[in-house]
Order: sequence, then structure tokens, then C-alpha cells
Amino acid sequence: MSQPCSPPFHRPSSFLRAALLVYVFLIVYASLYPFSGWQFAGIFPLAYLYAPLPRYWTWFDVLINVAGYVPLGILLATAVSPRLRGFKAFIFALIAGTLLSLAMEGLQAYLPSRVSSNLDLMTNAGGTFIGAFLGTVLSQLIFREDRMHYFIQRWLRFTSSRVLIIPMLWPLAQIYPQNYLFGHGEIFPVMSEWLSAFLGYPVDLSLKVMGGVQLTAEQYWLSETIITATGLTGAILILLCVLQKTAPRILLAGLMLAFALLFKVMACALFFEPKNALVWLTPGAIGGLLVGFLMLFGLIFTPAPVQRRMAIYMLLICLVTVNILPDNQYFVSTLQTWSQGKFLNFNGAAHFMAMIWPFMALWFLFRSIVNLRYSK
Repeated sequence: MSQPCSPPFHRPSSFLRAALLVYVFLIVYASLYPFSGWQFAGIFPLAYLYAPLPRYWTWFDVLINVAGYVPLGILLATAVSPRLRGFKAFIFALIAGTLLSLAMEGLQAYLPSRVSSNLDLMTNAGGTFIGAFLGTVLSQLIFREDRMHYFIQRWLRFTSSRVLIIPMLWPLAQIYPQNYLFGHGEIFPVMSEWLSAFLGYPVDLSLKVMGGVQLTAEQYWLSETIITATGLTGAILILLCVLQKTAPRILLAGLMLAFALLFKVMACALFFEPKNALVWLTPGAIGGLLVGFLMLFGLIFTPAPVQRRMAIYMLLICLVTVNILPDNQYFVSTLQTWSQGKFLNFNGAAHFMAMIWPFMALWFLFRSIVNLRYSK
């Protein structure tokens, strides 16, 4: 007797739920950034709900608040499938996203640098509404096995297109200004700030690890070359190791790098001045790009397991180096011209992405190695 045809793909997606968790952390980080000066000002946290609408606002603020919650609505509506579908998934996503915004605006009452706003709550709820609607549609049209089967069969080594999420997030991680090109994962500065606030005196973990040694200009140049080369090589290798030989690997890798540099140029022109759009293109960064191209030229046609392990080595070298080095004084002087102002929410999200991306990438690489071992 012939077996009945299997129904469309409707298994719960652990990846979408993990992505939802990461995005919720991103929203929390962006909403409560910079996490300093907590105090009770004698105002009820939800008093903003009854306040009049703000007199001064810009369309930029409105669009950013809406756009920031659209992905949340999409993830909420798709991550609960198949337990909730259609209208039920839409309602759940709308309520959950609105409650999250309600909580974030309430907690901002304890931060002197933030202002709770009912307009922010409404725009965030509007973004959640749009995302929830899109998510219910996408869960039926796109997140199905029959829709992605040809693409997965022809281009990817894995059984799901979700493996492309980590490489796709790398260009977005370039938006936040950093000490070194492709130098993501700087957690020591954040930990130093938290320890300084907790202990009551300044703490610099990088100086403690380096024993207070100050680098010369040539050593900074060499350090930036190492960070740029290893960061570039590790990121591109992640993309290459998930693509089959039938995929246009060189073209996709080139597009990934082009988008990363484009976002870097646009971010520097927006945050600083247009004349500083290429401020990141230092001699060390140029040297790192050249060294990275040479390493990739030798690794692009190696087997996927080799690319996977080399990506881990490169990212670990980059992560350790960028954290133990003291701040680049040239970058610090440039950063002093950066006025965050109305970009505060956006900067918090961008900072979170730049800080967490290498850890997400390493988790993905280690997890893929373990899964391949168990599948044999």
C-alpha cells in the first residue's frame, strides 16, 4: 500500500524561537541603553500612559519606532507556529509585542537619559501590528518546505535556509562605530563600565589584561591589520562553508562584503559628517583587507569542514585581540564628534548587534560541527 503524501512543513522552528529570543534581548538593550544612572524620580512607571502626547517629535523617531518592532511582530507570529496559526497567531503577536513595549517604556522612567512616551508605545504597537500581519502571511507562503526546496537543494549544504541568517546579520553589525574595522564582540568596555559603576572607581579590563602597556602607533597599525583580516576571513568563511559548489559562492561573498562596507560608509556619514564617511579606511584597515583577501583566496576552494574550523580560529583570534587591546586614541578623538541624540534607541540596537554577532557566529559553527558528527 502506498504511503500518503506528507503534509506541508509545519514543525515548530527552534531557529525562529532562538531568533525571537535574541531580538527581544536586542529590544531590551536598545530601550534601556546606556544602563546607567538608575534612580526613582517619584513618578509612577506607567504615568506616561495618561500624559498628553509629546509636543515635539519627528517623523524619524516615528519611523524608527515602527520599523524596530516590525521584525518582532514577524518573529512572534511565526515562532508560535504550528501551535497558533492565522488570526490567533496575529493576536498573540500583537499583544505580546505591545506588552513588551509597555514594559520598556515603564522601565525608562528609572533612567535619567530616557523619557517614557505614550507616542513611542503607540508607534511600537503599530510596528508590531504590521509585523504580526506579515508574519501570519509569511508563515503560510514562505516558511514552507515546498517553497524553499529548490533553493536549498541547489545552493545550501544544510537542510534549511536559516543557516544564512548569521552571514546576513554581519553587514548590519558594521553600523555601530567600532575601534577597528570588523572588530566585533567588544565586551570588555561594557564590562568595565558595569564594574566601575558597581565598585565606585574606574576599572579598565583591557589595561589590566595588558598590564598597563600602551601601544605605539605601529603596534596599533599591526593590531588593526590582524583584527580586520581575521574578522573578514571568519565572516566570509561562514558563508562559504554553508554553500554548495553549485552556488555562486564568489558572487555571494562579494555581495556580502560590499553590503558590509556600504553600511559602514553610510553609518559614518550619518553619525558623523559626510566628509568622515571613509574615516574607518585607515592604513591598518587597508592592510587587513589585503591580508584577508589573500587568506580567502587560499581557503575559498577548501572543503567545508576546513572552512568551518578556520572560521572558528579566525573569529576567536579577532575576538580575543579586540578585547585585550586598549582603545585606539585616533578613534576615540573621532568618536568625540559623535552626537547620539535622537539615534539613542538605534545606537543601542546597533551596539548590541556589533557586540553579540561573533558569539552567535561561534555558537552556530560549534553547533554545526556537533550536528555533523552525530549525523554520521
